[in-house]
Amino acid sequence: MAAAQEQFSNTSGGNEGMGGREGGPVPHAFRLAVDALRAARPRPEVELEPARPPQRLAPYAYAVEAAAVEDGDDLADGRLVLLHDPAGHEAWQGTFRLVTLVRAELEPEMAADPLLPEVCWSWLTGALEARGLSFDAASGTVTRAGSYYFGGLAERRPATQIEIRASWTPREDRGGVPDTAAHLAAWGDLLCQVAGLPPSGPGPLDRGAGVVSLPQRRGPHHP
Repeated sequence: MAAAQEQFSNTSGGNEGMGGREGGPVPHAFRLAVDALRAARPRPEVELEPARPPQRLAPYAYAVEAAAVEDGDDLADGRLVLLHDPAGHEAWQGTFRLVTLVRAELEPEMAADPLLPEVCWSWLTGALEARGLSFDAASGTVTRAGSYYFGGLAERRPATQIEIRASWTPREDRGGVPDTAAHLAAWGDLLCQVAGLPPSGPGPLDRGAGVVSLPQRRGPHHP
C-alpha cells in the first residue's frame, strides 16, 4: 500500500479538499493534527493508504486504511478516522474524535474463548495507555462472527472473524491539538495485536509496549 496522503473532507462540500464550512479555511488545529498523522510512521508491518472520510459525522474529517502484513499476507485490516468539530461536541467531551474499525480472521480454537471480546477491548485501551496517551469517552463494540460451510463448500474450515469498532476522544495539548501521531502508532499496535504479531521493539514512539497478542492467525480475507 502507498504511504498515507492528505485527504480532507467537510460536510458542506462533500468532496475531498481543504475547504471548511461554506468554503472557509481549514482550522489550524485540524491542519496540525492531520499533518502529524501524515508524518507518523507506524510499525513496518502496518501498510497505510488514504481513504475517503465520512461526510456527515463532523465538519472536518481525515481517514486512512491500513493492513497488518507479513510475508505478503494481510493478517488484519482496519480504518482510522479523525473527526473535528471546532465548536466542540458534548458526547465527545472535546473537539476531536478518533473512530476505528479493526478486523481479523481467527482460528476456531481461539475464537471459542469466552473472554475474547473483553480481551480485544483491553487491547485498545492497553495500546493507548502503553504509549502514555490520555483519552476520554471511549466506547465501542467487539463482534465475533462465525461462518460454517456446507454442501459444495463443506471442505472449507469454519471461519471466525473478530471485529472491533470503537471511538475515543484524544486529550488536547495547550494549543488545542492532540498527539495524533502517537494515537496512530497505538492504533497500529492494536492492529498488529489483532493480527497476532509479536510486540514491536522500543522506538521513538514506543513508550512501553506490550499487551500480549494471540498466536498468529489467518488474515481477514480468503477465497
